[in-house]
Amino acid sequence: MSTQAPAPTRREQILKEAARLFAERGFHGVGVDEIGAAVGISGPGLYRHFAGKEAMLAELLVGISGRLLTGGKRRTAEAAQAGDAPAVVLDSLIEGHIDFALDDRPLIILHDRELDRLRDTDRKLVRSLQRQYVELWVEVVRQVYPGLVEADARACVHAVFGLLNSTPHLGRPGALPGREATAALLHRLALGAFGAAHAPDGGAHTSDSSAHPSDALDR
Repeated sequence: MSTQAPAPTRREQILKEAARLFAERGFHGVGVDEIGAAVGISGPGLYRHFAGKEAMLAELLVGISGRLLTGGKRRTAEAAQAGDAPAVVLDSLIEGHIDFALDDRPLIILHDRELDRLRDTDRKLVRSLQRQYVELWVEVVRQVYPGLVEADARACVHAVFGLLNSTPHLGRPGALPGREATAALLHRLALGAFGAAHAPDGGAHTSDSSAHPSDALDR
């Protein structure tokens, strides 16, 4: 039985090239004709798939936020069904986010630079999806580290996202270890960051902060 992934659709090809070009040159530095040329169709032909560049940007940023949340929910549900320990669930969440951080680096750059260009409704949707993704992690982290107060757990989750989402800034292509070695390193660093959330005396911090950062892609 073949396990080969299905070929990307034309729409997926357009989004992939748009993300790459937007990340390399900025949203306003890329024209519709250039995106079309990258996938072998005319610029005007793109309008059969998208209303314009703004629609592409919205689908990219809303889409990745939704995929992260859906993937996180799937991993936690599968772990619960298998009766896995919370630490195993956390491992699975970390692995999923590392896949995103290594394979979708243009989207991290886009989020950093271009989120404010979205319409208010799309930006609010991105933030809502991201908050849900954060809280999914917070629940698991507090199961692994029950002495960690909620505010500290949330801060740790954001710190780990920042660590994992640093991949676009780790060096030029080819300057890093291979993908497997980089993924393993990031995994160890993420687990180390959560472990360091405990105070030197072995107890958890008791932060009174009630801040609720909403940016799951923040770096």
